[in-house]
Amino acid sequence: MPVHGCVGLAVIAAAEALLFWGHHLTGEWFTPIVWTGYILFVDGLVAARTGESFLTTRRVEFSLVCLASVGCWWLFELYNAPRFWRGGEDLRGLWWQYHNLEPNLFLRRLGYDWAFATIFPALFLTSELFRASLFRGLMGRRPFRLSEGQRHVLIAAGAVSVTLPLLVVSAWLVPLVWVGYALLLEPINYRRGAPSWLREIEGGDYRTLASLLTSGLVCGLLWEFWNYWALAKWTYTVPYGEGVKLFEMPLLGYLGFPPFALEAFAMYHFLRSLIRENIAHA
Repeated sequence: MPVHGCVGLAVIAAAEALLFWGHHLTGEWFTPIVWTGYILFVDGLVAARTGESFLTTRRVEFSLVCLASVGCWWLFELYNAPRFWRGGEDLRGLWWQYHNLEPNLFLRRLGYDWAFATIFPALFLTSELFRASLFRGLMGRRPFRLSEGQRHVLIAAGAVSVTLPLLVVSAWLVPLVWVGYALLLEPINYRRGAPSWLREIEGGDYRTLASLLTSGLVCGLLWEFWNYWALAKWTYTVPYGEGVKLFEMPLLGYLGFPPFALEAFAMYHFLRSLIRENIAHA
């Protein structure tokens, strides 16, 4: 285990101890602190398992993943609070709302971006760990291939899914956002030659697909578990299944975390392919 992995585990333990001892500042900043510790810890596990990781051999990519994570989550905030983005004063989210935030607007924005920057790295590192361990044998299986027409149908369904919630403001449509960009961008990545689990399963390799789905569920459970105890936190207002919850999340909401991991993977690699294309043409 690299030193930073041990540091990450210590950060998690210290943050939880301070939180339950009633340390107010830790409670306010608990989410970005504990997820920073998680990233350090899991990166260390990945490095120990594979010999490479974001923080040991791919630091530039780690920076890009963090930037993509911030930008993409602000896009999701657009779906959550459309009335605000349209020039209104209603900051209440359709799906989730934030509570007990830092009153200083500059520090609040810093807290937002710090927390948002941990989302994609946590998902991808957890996926890498599962890919190299739990699912390392999911190779050489029966290939699965979608036809070109079927991929076009996915793109069309994704385009509708990401556009409709912007046109029709309704909490009933928010779940479309958690699958829409995966449907839209994964076939595009396949066609552009970017990293794609669709291409991998054509060769009988299901490691990335299984690892991402599992990573989404694991990180989702941890997001909700740690959020439940934090002072600055989020809660949900949904039109269905709100009475049955695990932590603050309605139980049905956990179904969104696995496809969200696929979505994050597709969004990041689409953005990265655009950057590489622009650099190649410069």
